[in-house]
Amino acid sequence: MDTGDSGGGRPGCCLPSGRGAAVPAVPAVWPGRRAAGPDPTGMVTVPGGEFLMGTDDAEGFAADGEGPVRAVRLDSFRIDAHAVSNDRFARFVSATGHVTDAERIGWSYVFAGFLPAALRRASPRPARTPWWCGVGGAHWARPEGPGSGTAGREDHPVAHVSWNDAAAYARWAGKRLPTEAEWEYAARGGLEQRRYPWGDELDPDGDYRCNIWRGSFPARNTAADGYRGTAPVDAFEPNGFGLYNVSGNVWEWCADWWTTQHDRSPGANPSGPASGTAKVIRGGSYLCHSSYCNRYRVAARTANDVDASGGNTGFRCAADLDSAAG
Repeated sequence: MDTGDSGGGRPGCCLPSGRGAAVPAVPAVWPGRRAAGPDPTGMVTVPGGEFLMGTDDAEGFAADGEGPVRAVRLDSFRIDAHAVSNDRFARFVSATGHVTDAERIGWSYVFAGFLPAALRRASPRPARTPWWCGVGGAHWARPEGPGSGTAGREDHPVAHVSWNDAAAYARWAGKRLPTEAEWEYAARGGLEQRRYPWGDELDPDGDYRCNIWRGSFPARNTAADGYRGTAPVDAFEPNGFGLYNVSGNVWEWCADWWTTQHDRSPGANPSGPASGTAKVIRGGSYLCHSSYCNRYRVAARTANDVDASGGNTGFRCAADLDSAAG
């Protein structure tokens, strides 16, 4: 089991890299099965317009390519109000027979604090991020490895899904993954250059607005916001566009290849580089903490390999406004 650290000149704070596989083709229809057709359930329409993407905030990470701040124009589009849940992903697997990368490869990353002592001791850990354990048999339906399950977490976001898995689900649902620009525009909820989807203060008036690490990372999580791991996809208040949990809970895959070099005048509907070695993920997760991974801000970003998976990474889908899904 190779649990090598993140590389390729991109941040590796939140999840070590995957196996570096090429992006496989995603068939429009699985052999011997019918496509499910469009699934507009739970989508919201985001009006087109111009916004200031990125940040030069002192709390940001310039090396992650959060800046420069640049004006971006987007057409109207639709996006899921919630991250895809365990229940919805189970329907996809049942309909298509899809085998996730974690199942195919045989293991995925699990936060060490969620594991029983014996499994924690037996599982290899990356040197740079030792709070992760490479657990054999961990995947979306067995999120903490053999013997675990999603019972009671049907409405929590699916995790242990790679970019490949997310793209396959989106194709089945008649949707697509959002571009990074669409994701950030939607996550901002109509607010301009604010740090979070609700403003600049993390916990306004002591009110918790997101599921992140509370306490001292990685040893002590007070779970003051109500959750040690994932929260239901509709936990906390939605933002101004009606999106839930775009800060914290689980990282979300975007369509774009990773780059830290941005065009200062990207024009309309930018979609990132034509090629690359890793895909963008956004939003932070329940493991993010200001002392280490302050990446639950709406402008924060990181990336991972297309076949990488772990217990804090999921996704939501988008669709063109004039598509069948919308």
